[in-house]
Amino acid sequence: MPEPQTCTGSIDSRELRFARAMIFAIEEINNSTELLPGIKLGYEIHDSCTSVPVAVHVAFQLSNGLDPVFHTGDSCSQSGVVMAIVGESGSTPSISMARILGSVNIPQVSYFATCACLSDKQQYPSFFRTIPSDQFQADALAKLVKHFGWTWIGAVRSDSDYGNNGMASFLEATQKEGICVEYSESFHRAHPRSRIQRVADVIRRSTAMVIVAFAASGELRILLEELSLKPSPPRQWIGSEAWVTNRDMLRFTFCAGAIGFGIQQSVIPGLRDFLLDLSPTEVAASPVLTEFWEDSFNCRLEKSAAIEKSLCDGNEDIETLQSPYTDTSQLRITNMVYKAVYAIAHAIHNVVCQDTNSTTQCDKFTRIEAKQVLNQLKKVNFSQNGYDVSFDANGDPVAKYELVNWQKTESGSIELVTVGLYDASLPVGQEFHINRNLTWMEGGTEVPVSVCSDSCPPGTRKVLQKGKPICCYDCVPCPEGEISNATDSPDCFPCPKEFWPNAERDTCFPKPVEFLSFDEVLGIILAAFSVGGACLAIITAAVFFRHRSSPIVRANNSELSFLLLFSLTLCFLCSLTFIGAPSEWSCMLRHTAFGITFVLCISCVLGKTIVVLMAFKATLPGSNVMKWFGPPQQRMTVVSFTFIQVLICTIWLVVSPPFPMKNLSIYKRRIILECALGSAIGFWAVLGYIGLLAVFCLVLAVLARKLPDNFNEAKLITFSMLIFCAVWITFIPAYVSSPGKFTVAVEIFAILASSFGLTFCIFAPKCFIILFQPEKNTKKHLMNKNQS
Repeated sequence: MPEPQTCTGSIDSRELRFARAMIFAIEEINNSTELLPGIKLGYEIHDSCTSVPVAVHVAFQLSNGLDPVFHTGDSCSQSGVVMAIVGESGSTPSISMARILGSVNIPQVSYFATCACLSDKQQYPSFFRTIPSDQFQADALAKLVKHFGWTWIGAVRSDSDYGNNGMASFLEATQKEGICVEYSESFHRAHPRSRIQRVADVIRRSTAMVIVAFAASGELRILLEELSLKPSPPRQWIGSEAWVTNRDMLRFTFCAGAIGFGIQQSVIPGLRDFLLDLSPTEVAASPVLTEFWEDSFNCRLEKSAAIEKSLCDGNEDIETLQSPYTDTSQLRITNMVYKAVYAIAHAIHNVVCQDTNSTTQCDKFTRIEAKQVLNQLKKVNFSQNGYDVSFDANGDPVAKYELVNWQKTESGSIELVTVGLYDASLPVGQEFHINRNLTWMEGGTEVPVSVCSDSCPPGTRKVLQKGKPICCYDCVPCPEGEISNATDSPDCFPCPKEFWPNAERDTCFPKPVEFLSFDEVLGIILAAFSVGGACLAIITAAVFFRHRSSPIVRANNSELSFLLLFSLTLCFLCSLTFIGAPSEWSCMLRHTAFGITFVLCISCVLGKTIVVLMAFKATLPGSNVMKWFGPPQQRMTVVSFTFIQVLICTIWLVVSPPFPMKNLSIYKRRIILECALGSAIGFWAVLGYIGLLAVFCLVLAVLARKLPDNFNEAKLITFSMLIFCAVWITFIPAYVSSPGKFTVAVEIFAILASSFGLTFCIFAPKCFIILFQPEKNTKKHLMNKNQS
C-alpha cells in the first residue's frame, strides 16, 4: 500500500478493520473461479484523515488516472484506470468526492455515508451506498420515539452534513408524529471546549428525559466525556447507527439503557483469521499497520520514529488484543464494506463475463470504461453470504435495521443486545418487531416518561400554553353538556340531544325521561284524590237514589242531579288520563275527555240554575213559563251545550290533535315526556268555552240568590261557581309557568279542585239534611218561605 497522507491524531482501529475487510473481499474475489475467473482486481487505499481537503485531493488524483501505483508492466490490462471507488466513511467527505467523481462517471460506493442528500441523483449521479439513507433512519427514530409515547425530547447532532441533514429529516418526521423538541444543539470536534460545555449544560438543565443523538462517534465521544465530568440527571439516550453500535462507546456507563438502530449483524467466514494474520513483514511494510501495531502494544518496531517507546520483542500476540480491529462479534458496517466490493465485482462481471451453462467466461483483455461499470451497478441484484444486495433508483439499498439496546451485565459492564428489527419495506404500522425485553436508563424495566405535560384524561381537553410547543398544554374540563372520551383530546364534543354527560364527562348517558307517573308520591296522591272524588260522587248518587222520593231530592230536579253526579264522576276519573306516560291515544283522550265532561257538568249546573229561576217565575200570577222549560227542554239544553264542545274537540282532533313529545328545552339534564297541544287555539277554545258557560251560570246564580232560602239552591250554585271560576282563573298563569310534569299536576289539581268544589257546595248540604236532619226533609219545611 502507498504511504498515506500525513495525518494528525491517533489511528482509528475500527476504520482500519473496514480497510482490511475490503482487502479480504478483493482477495476472496481474485481467488474465486466463479465471479471473475481469470481477472484480478487491484486496489489502492488512501487515508482521508477525516479531512475534506484530503478526500478531495485523492478524488482528483484517482479520477485523473495518472497514479503510478498500477503501472506494473504488462500484467495489467488497463494500468492506472480506476473502475470504481469504495468510500468514504463520512457523509461530508463523500459529498465532496461525489461531486468530482460524478462529473467523470466513476461509480462511488460508500459503506457508511448515510446523508439523505446523497440520494439526489441530479447532484450525485454516480453515488451508491450499501448502507441505508438517513431518511429511513430518521423516520425509524421518529416512529421509535412515538412508539414509546415520548412527546418531549431533546436533540443533539454533529455539526456536519451527516448530523445536520439527518437531524433535519428527523425533526421533520417528529413534527408529523406530533413530537415536540425542547432543544436542538449542534457541535463538532473542532469547536472550542466552551461550545461543548454549553451543549452539556443545556442537557443538564433540560426537562426532557429523552435525548436523540444524531452524531458521529468522534463528536459524541467528546460530548459524553464532558457530561461525565459533572453528574447530570439520568437521561434516556436514543442513538443513530453511527455511534450506538460502536463498541468503543460502551465505556460510557451512564448511557446504559440507550437504544437505537444499527445495521444488521452479519457473519463473514474467514474474516477474523484474515484480520489476525498479520506477519511482521507485512506490518513493517505498511506505515498504517506499523502505527496500529505500535499503538496497540505500546512498543516500537525497528526503523520507527517512535523512539520514546521500547522496542517490540516479537512476543506481541494480536489474538489477545482487545481492540475494535479484532472485534468481529458484531460485524455491521464491516459487512457494508464487504457488500460494496462485491457489488462492484458483479458490475464488472456483467460487463466482461458471459455465463454459459454452469461455467463463466471472462475476457480480461476487454477494455472497459467506468461508465459501463456505473450502468451495471444500477442493475446488480445478488445475494452474498445470505445478504441481498441491490440498489433502487436513488442508489440506496432496502432499509433494514436492528434495534439495539445497551444492557448492563451482572459484572457492571455494558453489552450491545439486539432486541428487535425494523424493515422499512413492510406496511405502515408493521415495520417494528421487538422480540426481547429492553432495559432503560439506570437499569430500569419500566419505559421512562418524557412529556412536557401529562396526558389529559377523558373528560378534559387540551389547551395550548401560550408561547410553548404544542406538547405543552393545560387540561381543561369539558364544558357542561360536552364530553371527551379519549386521552389527550383536543376538543370536547356535545352529547346527542337525548343524552347527557356523566360526572366525569367522559361518557354520554341517556337522559332520564320524566313524566307524572303512578309510581311517584305526587301521582299516587292525585290518583287517590281522583278515585276518592269519583267514589264520593257515586256515594252521593246512591244516597240520592235511595231517597229519590224525598221532597229535597224531588224539589231540586232529580234528573239533572243524577246527570250532574254522573258528569262529576267522569270529571274525577278523567284526571287519571293525565297520569302515566303520554301516548298518542292518551294525549287525545285527556284533553277531549276533560273538555266534554266539564261542559256536561257545567251544563247540568246551568240547567239547575235556570230551573230555579223558572220555578219562581212560575209562581207569579198569570205565568206559565215552566211549560217552556220542562224536562224535555232541560235535556235539550244540556245536550246542546255539550254538543258544541264535542264539535270543538272533533275539529281540534281532526285539524291538529295533541301528540306525545319529548321536551328537551326545559331541563338540560332530563327529558320531559309530555303531550303537546297540537293546536293551541283548539286547547284554549275548549277551555274558553268551559269558562264562558261557567260565567253565564255564575251570573244566573247571582240573579237567583235572593229567592227564599229553604227552597233556593241558587246560593249553593253561586258559591260553587265562584270556587270553580277562581280555580280556573288561577289555573291559567300556573299552567303557563309550571315546568315539566308540574304542568300536568297543575291541570289535574284544577280539575279535582273544581270538581270537589261543585260536589261539596251543591250536594253536601242536601246529603246532610237527608242523613242527619230528616225532619227538615219535608214539603212543608221546603215551602215555608218565611222561615228564617
